[in-house]
Amino acid sequence: MTSKTVVAVSGALVVTAYAALLAVNALVLDPLAAVPGKSLSEIYATVDAMGMNSRQDVVGVLVTAGIGVVLAVGFAIAAIWKEIPVPVALVCHLALVACGAGAVFQSGFFLGMDVADSFGVSGGAHGMGAAVLYGTSLAALVAIPAVLFLFLTMVQTLRRARTAA
Repeated sequence: MTSKTVVAVSGALVVTAYAALLAVNALVLDPLAAVPGKSLSEIYATVDAMGMNSRQDVVGVLVTAGIGVVLAVGFAIAAIWKEIPVPVALVCHLALVACGAGAVFQSGFFLGMDVADSFGVSGGAHGMGAAVLYGTSLAALVAIPAVLFLFLTMVQTLRRARTAA
């Protein structure tokens, strides 16, 4: 297995794990934190009883999370089959994780707003899941210029070595 394949597959797996945590946070952890003492089924039943559609909320969150997974798999396939350098494949996956912050924000509006309206709680994040996701996105954003700097330094070093030889 080549390093390009390892980076491409690992990148897709990291983005998929991020998307899975996004979905679990938006659909399970945050509602439970917003309405302590209620079970998840009670929360969903109350949302539906208030005239909102929890199924639509679930679909919205899963589509939001799924977009990142589809893009990550697309980047991985492109990296493996095309002549894409390993650092570029890595940066593409890091960029998806960095952009995941927007998906976390968006996913909070689906069920989160319905829970807020149904139970009279604030519409913001209630658990630590969103903070973990935002922190991960920030770390990926910081890693992008570091990877690019290391790649450019490596290219310059190789060029100097070739011209010196």
